[in-house]
Amino acid sequence: MTTRMSPFERREQDLDPREETTQLTEMITTAMSRRKFLSAASVMTAGAFMSGMPVSAAAGSASPSGSKLMGFEKVSVSTADTFVVPDGYQANVLIRWGDPLFADAPLFDSTGNAKAADQAQQFGDNNDGMALFPLSHERAVLAVNNEYCNNEYLFSHRGDKMTADDVKKSQAAHGISIFEVKRTSENNWETVLDSKYNRRITANTEMEMTGLAAGHPDMITAADPLGTKALGTFGNCANGVTPWGTYLTCEENFNGYFGSENDVITNKEQKRYGIRQEEAGYHWHQHDPRFDIAKNPNEANRHGWVVEIDPMDPTSTPKKRTAMGRFKHENVALIINKDGFIVAYMGDDERGEHLYRFVSKNKYIEGNDTANRKLLEEGTIYAAKFSADRNKAGGIGQWVALTHGKNGLTRENGFPNQEYINIYTRLAATQVNATTMDRPEWIAVHPKQDYAFCTLTNNKHRGIKEGQPVGGPNPRKANNYGQILRWRQVNDDHTYPTFAWDLYVVAGNPVVHKSGSYAGSSNINSDNMFNSPDGLGFDQAGRLWIQTDGAYSNKGEYAGMGNNSMFCGDPDSGEIRRFLTGPIACEITGLTFSPDYKTMFVGVQHPGDNQQPSNWPDGGSSKPRSAIMMITRTDGGIIGS
Repeated sequence: MTTRMSPFERREQDLDPREETTQLTEMITTAMSRRKFLSAASVMTAGAFMSGMPVSAAAGSASPSGSKLMGFEKVSVSTADTFVVPDGYQANVLIRWGDPLFADAPLFDSTGNAKAADQAQQFGDNNDGMALFPLSHERAVLAVNNEYCNNEYLFSHRGDKMTADDVKKSQAAHGISIFEVKRTSENNWETVLDSKYNRRITANTEMEMTGLAAGHPDMITAADPLGTKALGTFGNCANGVTPWGTYLTCEENFNGYFGSENDVITNKEQKRYGIRQEEAGYHWHQHDPRFDIAKNPNEANRHGWVVEIDPMDPTSTPKKRTAMGRFKHENVALIINKDGFIVAYMGDDERGEHLYRFVSKNKYIEGNDTANRKLLEEGTIYAAKFSADRNKAGGIGQWVALTHGKNGLTRENGFPNQEYINIYTRLAATQVNATTMDRPEWIAVHPKQDYAFCTLTNNKHRGIKEGQPVGGPNPRKANNYGQILRWRQVNDDHTYPTFAWDLYVVAGNPVVHKSGSYAGSSNINSDNMFNSPDGLGFDQAGRLWIQTDGAYSNKGEYAGMGNNSMFCGDPDSGEIRRFLTGPIACEITGLTFSPDYKTMFVGVQHPGDNQQPSNWPDGGSSKPRSAIMMITRTDGGIIGS
């Protein structure tokens, strides 16, 4: 989710958007209404593809409003160092970075001088994707990604004088935090420190490699001559949940942890995954040879996977699912298709990378979790290819199988076997001419499973860098605002190769740009404008929750947008309404609900990033700390209704 050149640097926001002279203006409401889109997709057959409807200007058209799904008043833009929710709602901190997970764990040390052993017993840093696993109405287990750390806050020396213990501390701040929570009064919850479920999974936890790629020569290291056991997970962005009760965590920006003090010539596979001599500022390779690409060139191949974890068994070994492909995974939107096969949609969060689908080889068997827990070990990976007319707001798409021997994935073209394709999935997607995307991040499937959404966050290279042309679902040059893609499978069959697509929203700034594509689609206005949609999820009623990780300067192209926020969207009407705003320099990310949907859990990541003036959540002169917030209604009702 979060992309960095160094741990101290936010994603690039110095984009120079160029106004288009094409017909592209307002993208969704007038160009492709939901009713027309969905009805067209539902009657599509293999021989009757829906062509994209012409893009038409919608200047002066009113933004949709009055959604029956949303029963809250909009929240205004904020630049304050606080967490704001609608009138009639309240928000409280559940847990912060450094809070103890065990009864005998030390309290948070704000000096930055705590040891690695302390961090290993505490809630990790920079929480991201998460999921709640109910035990009863009153108790549950919460699994939370800890994506990365901010050295300027983790260490008193700000990462400038790293020791071996500092590296271990950094590695302990990464990974997953799993812990029990229990309900208190007014639908709030608290951690259970003595719970048998509490567990930290870090960059040094042993994991099993599964699937065809396990044991491949490119997975073998001196420490693991069989190539079947890897240490650790890190760069854990978003997540997924399986019907058999396991947690899926996604390894995203793993490449930045590898480097070397020696001169290294990288091969084409390493280059495609961003592996290079210069690492991103974590300095792990200086004290842990596992991360030195000169000493251990294959170690990086053991990262960039979807990892399956049993949150109910703290003794279980996490499993890296190589059948699902290797890239910078954002999240996993996993469903049971109507024919019983498991389908998982996944995005590769980098400019010009791709959107993927995984279909299991075997079917889900209700009540047979022993068999179901093997469903992610075998299957087929697909990459998406979209129609790309610059002047159309929607069209058709195809899922192209990344199967050895098909679609040009042959030995003659450099793909010796399926194992190679699974390890170097990006190269295979390029070979089949999959569409390069504007950073596909979170994907969410509607509760009815009729259509899916994907956030395309931004892309400064669009229309500028070779291989990233303007058109199709990526309609703007030097895209700094982002958009949300929507598609529906033919016959609502998620294993079918063909789908219809359009854009639910094109983010923009209608205050800075009075017209044109950078003003945004017609469901964007001065009250709900935003940039860089990132986190995404549905609740049971079908409300679409949209989280942002964008520029918070409130200046220039981003004037009037304020701090990062979370919005609620109506998939039927297209209306989008701001639900909350976060503190200074944070990202809003991670979303889950209590089983009765009366408590919403939302993550606040890296407040005070780049040493911006934040003291959230504790105020005063305290150190800023990432945290999970609990949001409830004062009347005890369902969130959003």
